[in-house]
Amino acid sequence: MTPDLQHAGDGLPATPAGRPAPLTRAMLAERGFVGFVPFADLPRNAVPEGKGIYVVLRPLTAPPLFLTRSPAGHPKGHDPTVTTAILNSAWVPGATVVYVGKAAGRRGLRNRLNAYRRQGQGRNAGHSGGAYIWQLSDSDTLLVAWRTVTDLPAGRAEAELIAEFTALHGALPFANRNRGSLPGRRP
Repeated sequence: MTPDLQHAGDGLPATPAGRPAPLTRAMLAERGFVGFVPFADLPRNAVPEGKGIYVVLRPLTAPPLFLTRSPAGHPKGHDPTVTTAILNSAWVPGATVVYVGKAAGRRGLRNRLNAYRRQGQGRNAGHSGGAYIWQLSDSDTLLVAWRTVTDLPAGRAEAELIAEFTALHGALPFANRNRGSLPGRRP
């Protein structure tokens, strides 16, 4: 280790200042994430069927504009719309990752991401997690990337990536509101 490079701790990649490195598209690609496609292009892309984790990225870092009504489907009759005050309080300035999710159990990445896409199109597709992203006025520009996971449970890989994001930003990713996704919870 060179003297000007400090370890970030917890096995996270470090910057010269010793802080965790930002979760950029390039860093995620280095870690094996692939895709980086708009949700609308998911049906035409070869998303694997296996277990894994995925991220939703907003390419712009400028502050977002929020829709007052969510266009997403209403899972179990529940309107996913939240106030713009709630959305503003959840926003993480400077972050490009806006959601981290997992595909575990019988539902693989292909099915899970397809359900997420369909939920955002106003259908009830059984994906209520990450609903805040659909109130972004530029949600059509969001990119989704994924990585299969074989070396550890998908829930643990998701929790580790969320913990890394939280260490960097001091908050959960914008659309990760489910307490079950918090670091330290059972995967």
